[in-house]
Amino acid sequence: MTIQDFGVTYDDLEPHYDQFEYLCGTSGAAGNLKGQILEGGNPFEGPRSRPYPNPPQAQPFSHTLFAKAARELGYKPFPQPSGNMSQAYVNPLGVRLGPCTYCGFCEWFGCGNYSKASPQTTILPVLVRKSNFSYRTECEVTRINVDGSGKRATGVTFVDTSGEEWEQPADLVILAAFTVFNVQLLLMSGIGKPYDPVANQGVIGRNFTHQTISDAIGFFDKEKFNFNPFIASGSIGMIIDEFNGDNFDHGPLGFVGGGYMGQVQTGGRPIQTTHVPPGTPRWGAKWKSAVRDNYLSTVTPGTGVHGSFYSYRDVYLDLDPLYRDRFGRPLMRMTIDFHDNELKQNAYLTDKFAEIIKAMGANQVVKQTRTGHYDVTDYQTTHLCGGAIMGTDPTTSALNRYLQMWDVPNLFVMGASAFPQNAGYNPTGTVGALAYWSAEAIRTQYLKNPGPLVHA
Repeated sequence: MTIQDFGVTYDDLEPHYDQFEYLCGTSGAAGNLKGQILEGGNPFEGPRSRPYPNPPQAQPFSHTLFAKAARELGYKPFPQPSGNMSQAYVNPLGVRLGPCTYCGFCEWFGCGNYSKASPQTTILPVLVRKSNFSYRTECEVTRINVDGSGKRATGVTFVDTSGEEWEQPADLVILAAFTVFNVQLLLMSGIGKPYDPVANQGVIGRNFTHQTISDAIGFFDKEKFNFNPFIASGSIGMIIDEFNGDNFDHGPLGFVGGGYMGQVQTGGRPIQTTHVPPGTPRWGAKWKSAVRDNYLSTVTPGTGVHGSFYSYRDVYLDLDPLYRDRFGRPLMRMTIDFHDNELKQNAYLTDKFAEIIKAMGANQVVKQTRTGHYDVTDYQTTHLCGGAIMGTDPTTSALNRYLQMWDVPNLFVMGASAFPQNAGYNPTGTVGALAYWSAEAIRTQYLKNPGPLVHA
């Protein structure tokens, strides 16, 4: 393992988690308010300075049934915090968001109701009215330009919709693409030392991680249970945190890490949600009958167990030696596989999760545990992390604690690419908190005295 510290503390980031939640109008129940543990929230969370901006969303039947079964087994379930509005909300920038209608489409799609926190609903309406703001849509940055010393970014090169190439000069460059594209741009631009897994040296591409997730499908008596799975929202659910991080005793288990788990079904898409009991033919009349008979009475969490994925020397990103994109640039290559630690962790958590599904009243529970090798054809969230990580040592990290490149001080890199490993949570909240943390450092420190904010 190549796990290491972020270089910042929870206390550093808490005010910025708060900023991000209030920008997004996050719906949730506080479990630790200034050190006071509150009933109905997550008792394991770090102390927050104030409640969530909106109360939790109303929970559909399968979610409430999961919570009841979890409580009976001695756990403390709580509503999953959600970027879907439980009520009408006006964020601190004055942007209005509407209440969620539980249509079940928004997990993978935009929201025509303005009920889902995303850039076009929370911040872009304010930015576009500013005289000092402009943007270019449907363009792609192909490289970050640096001067002859390689120590200062001079701007970016981008291609517009007609295929014409442009150069945008800049005194300050903020890289905020998706995880793997952050890494690709740094490698293509010759910024930072590429990671070498054999020598265990270099930083760009290092500590790439994903998540270790699994499901347990519960088949219930169709005469007694109707879950209406199409009634949902993007991150609705009831979850537990007893098996995350160090919240439980790992001593006899043979692994470290963990994750949260819950009934988080976020929409019953009719083609995708066609789970049938084992032994059912994979096509034909009997398969159709089984789909019809089980659609409404099956608990099918999209990702019931969200487990951590720690960083390893042999899991990394680099430029592919063969394949190219439409601009002729090397594609990103992921070298990744599960290790024994993640497989043991997942087996243990999936067993615990299946116990709760059984306690809900399922006639049959089918566990879908991670086994064997990583399989890119099997959906397992899009939460990729690492590759341009933050830290306190420039020999093992690309960025300092303010997300500033050690090698190029006027380049800041936002996103989950900064995570040294993937803990047992989805990255969005921490991505937002780190962006606010970095922006504050840029405003209050860098702009007053441009240069390294941390000296190695």
